[in-house]
Amino acid sequence: MEKVVTLKLGTGSLEVGYAVTLQIGDERSRPTVEMVGSLPPDPTLGHTYHRWQTAYRRLGLPFRLEARTSFATNVSLVGDCREVSQQLSQQFNQWLEAESFRPLQDKLLERLDPKDTVRLIVQTQDPALQRLPWSAWSFCDRYPRAEIAFSAPAFEQVDRQPFSRPSVRVLAILGHSQGIDVDTDRRLLNHLPKAHIEVLEQPSRQQLNDHLWDPQGWDILFFAGHSTSQGQESELAGRLFINPTESLTLPELKHALKKALERGLQIAIFNSCDGLGLAQALVDLHIPQVLVMREPVPDRIAHEFLKAFLAAFARGETFYLAVREAREKLQGLEHQFPCATWLAAIFQNPAEPPPTWAALAQPPSAIAAPAPQAKRSRRRWETVMTTIAVTAFILGLRQVGLLQSLELQGFDRLMQWRPAAHPDPRLLVVTITEADVQAQDPDDRRGSLSDQALSELLATLQPMEPRLIGLDLYRDFPVRDQQPDLARQMRLAENFLAVCKSSFDGDLGIAPPPELPPDRLGFSDFVKDPDNVLRRQLLYMLPEPNSLCQADYAFATRLALRYLAQEGLPEQKSEEDFLQVGDVVFRSLEKDFGGYQGLDAGGHQIMLNYRPLSAPGQIAERVTLGDVLEGRVSAASVRDRIVLIGTTARSFGDYWQTPYGGQSAADREAAGVFMQAHMVSHLLSTVLDGHPLIKAWPAGVEMLWIGGWAASGGLIAYWATAAGSARALRLKMLLGTLTAEAGLLGLSWLLLVQTGYWVPLVPAALALAATAAVAVLILPAPVRKTS
Repeated sequence: MEKVVTLKLGTGSLEVGYAVTLQIGDERSRPTVEMVGSLPPDPTLGHTYHRWQTAYRRLGLPFRLEARTSFATNVSLVGDCREVSQQLSQQFNQWLEAESFRPLQDKLLERLDPKDTVRLIVQTQDPALQRLPWSAWSFCDRYPRAEIAFSAPAFEQVDRQPFSRPSVRVLAILGHSQGIDVDTDRRLLNHLPKAHIEVLEQPSRQQLNDHLWDPQGWDILFFAGHSTSQGQESELAGRLFINPTESLTLPELKHALKKALERGLQIAIFNSCDGLGLAQALVDLHIPQVLVMREPVPDRIAHEFLKAFLAAFARGETFYLAVREAREKLQGLEHQFPCATWLAAIFQNPAEPPPTWAALAQPPSAIAAPAPQAKRSRRRWETVMTTIAVTAFILGLRQVGLLQSLELQGFDRLMQWRPAAHPDPRLLVVTITEADVQAQDPDDRRGSLSDQALSELLATLQPMEPRLIGLDLYRDFPVRDQQPDLARQMRLAENFLAVCKSSFDGDLGIAPPPELPPDRLGFSDFVKDPDNVLRRQLLYMLPEPNSLCQADYAFATRLALRYLAQEGLPEQKSEEDFLQVGDVVFRSLEKDFGGYQGLDAGGHQIMLNYRPLSAPGQIAERVTLGDVLEGRVSAASVRDRIVLIGTTARSFGDYWQTPYGGQSAADREAAGVFMQAHMVSHLLSTVLDGHPLIKAWPAGVEMLWIGGWAASGGLIAYWATAAGSARALRLKMLLGTLTAEAGLLGLSWLLLVQTGYWVPLVPAALALAATAAVAVLILPAPVRKTS
């Protein structure tokens, strides 16, 4: 399939520059790439072009301009013309390599393969741009199957009458030919296969008008003879010299040309001089393909070009590649006719794809109504193409992050639907409530827990033989001198761990308790998603050199690893250099993990597989500070457990959003100490209980998954369009789509619960529904047998 590249150049000039929009796509489909850039001002480029044009027109060659009696060839000027042409080519390429245009060039290099067949359309109404040597652009050297054309900014598809002809009908106008040879043009046209050539030799205006109105219509309009473009550069008017006494402009044939267009005219070829004015008039009439010479053309070049173009086009080359082949064959004559390869220019109506010779020459039977089998094949093909297009569109939306919010919400919903579990029996949470805060001596309290209260708490807990004690409170200050027992407890208790806060965005963080060694410290930092929900867990990271907190492991990680080491499962490094405990490898998230796009995956992050509970605060048995200090907690509740100590007082603001469901935001929140408990429980449950880590498929597998569900939507539409009535079609579409969406939802939930795989639920659901909807709109009516 051909690639179609469009460069839309906005209003401007070489003096002020041009805004440029690049589009890249496939033939008969919408562009899949669009980006903007600009071309800078370069007045000297216009000056260099005019120097070249002057040198070229002074060569004295037998051009097909208005009739002249003699031509004075000055061979000495050929070298001057060639030298200026080299300057123009070099300066033109430098202009196209401008910094503001380079991203567009890079995108072309990224999206196009040198083997691609490429139609590059420069969309502009500025004749100054149309005269520049676009075929000298280095792009054409890199892409040997590319050719450049021009189009107007405004275009439309023309409604045509259905037509079928046994051969290609060519109306050949041989106009005023004083000093040039148009008989060669006639002979070249007569060699075309499967063609009916109607020649008008030096016709009158009326004869030309009558032939254009021929009810059988024409496929190709051809002109050879003298022509010129007159007027200001912005309003060029092409003039044809049709006989020694008459000339006319194409607008004078407007009605006849419109009728010829309605009856099938697809190509207009003007093998004559200075054709930009002619092209502009034909473009205004929306002629599909126009081929002109943008400068005066020598007689021999006109013949050689026409010969090569007709041979290539008739043997099956595309219109564009036939023009390129014919242009490049002229290079062998450039020692006599400088810049001959620059002259031919295509003007394209983008709404009309270029025809092939085979399509023009097909017999009436070939364009009859397709057989039932052909209709079925077309329906299948259109279903496949719709599936591919919708899949690509959904993948594009996903890649740029437009679906991330929906995917995260879908992930949350699946997490909420998991079967309920019991609180983790390995944990105990000691909460510091507002009442506990108020009960302490305000002169001794710094933060939510005074030195006296902490000393009493540790003195009460340690005899009950907890496995570990984790203090989720910041203490960036030493113990008061009045509490020597507390300082000794903190220094000597190997099972006592505490937190500090890492530096972030210029903030140096919060220092740890000075009494604790580094191996009993962990950072308390969490990573939030853009919607402020905690779905990820940070295991460890390299601290900033100037951070007040130099802990490299997270607080929850430090607690879990100590517990697991005591269970005979020490930490180690996997072959891929990830954290490993036992057989479990904790692989770090990547920037495009699951539904995330462009994730900041700094440090070592994993997804937090929350314990399925009715509320996040139910992660473990919990008691208050007052309960412990007043003896209401039994030793059995503490023995061999990880005891986490932290505040739940809302006045300290340590609350975090979770994926849990609830009627209000408060129902979905959890205090920081409960978040630490979830993270510890997650690691322990993964290693000891076999709970799955949340994983994602590789990008290629996710694409196949989305494409597969899009294909399901196409199959639903294919099945539904076989219904006998509109009501039956709607019923089938509704039933089929709902069934498929329910199956997708159930399978996505099952994969998450049983295996931990987070699959693309939302993109697949959108792809399924969109493919079904689009396909049912474009699929033709089903083939039915008739008796």
